[in-house]
Amino acid sequence: MTQYELAVLYHPDLEVDLSKAEDRVKKIVADNGGSITATDNWGKRKLAYAIKGNEHAVYVIYTVEMPGAGVAKVESTLNITDEVIRFLITKPDLVAIAKAEVLKAEKAAKAAERGDRGGDDEKTDEES
Repeated sequence: MTQYELAVLYHPDLEVDLSKAEDRVKKIVADNGGSITATDNWGKRKLAYAIKGNEHAVYVIYTVEMPGAGVAKVESTLNITDEVIRFLITKPDLVAIAKAEVLKAEKAAKAAERGDRGGDDEKTDEES
């Protein structure tokens, strides 16, 4: 199965009771042979421009594993779903993500090393 990211913009009135709309999207993905591995709810945010008369939307990002044939079926189903204002399905660049994580870990290690040296210098200054 291939990994995809599904970004869904829900109607802003659903912010209070988003669980029903999320369950519907999860069912759509499951019915097409996929499974949701991670969910990231960004909350209600202002849109760059009005979509269907809405100035705000609830952003939810799903990490989905599904076969390639299921993507078109999910897209066609989400197009007619009332709760969903907009959606986008992308295939993440896993190599670039892995490189970014390695660089982040190296940067954090260097910062920790500098922090440790700085802490030792302060102790010697206090002792003097």
